[in-house]
Amino acid sequence: MVNSKQKGARFERTLAKLFREQGYEARRTQQYCGAVEDASDVVGLPYIHVEAKHYAKQAFSYDWMEQAKRDSKDNIPAVFHKTDNHEVLVTMTLNDWFTIYREFESSMRIKELQS
Repeated sequence: MVNSKQKGARFERTLAKLFREQGYEARRTQQYCGAVEDASDVVGLPYIHVEAKHYAKQAFSYDWMEQAKRDSKDNIPAVFHKTDNHEVLVTMTLNDWFTIYREFESSMRIKELQS
């Protein structure tokens, strides 16, 4: 159990670092000591609730998404997950994906018009 918690904490630190490398002020939350200001495992992506899962071999679980939905408040729930020796994947509902995609599409159209 301790090794599993350590692996989870390490993955949360890795995600925070990856988010910072993309220009976001990200950090792990303090859930482990009871000072929960946000239920996300990692904060710093505005409007996104981050649920982080790292397992040796287990595939994605819908329970993870249910947990993210329960904890997300007004943010978009997203599960950032990986297994050993694989890249990080992000899972979200199709409706939430379209919410993000429409914004992306809109910004691309504006960019095209400005060219």
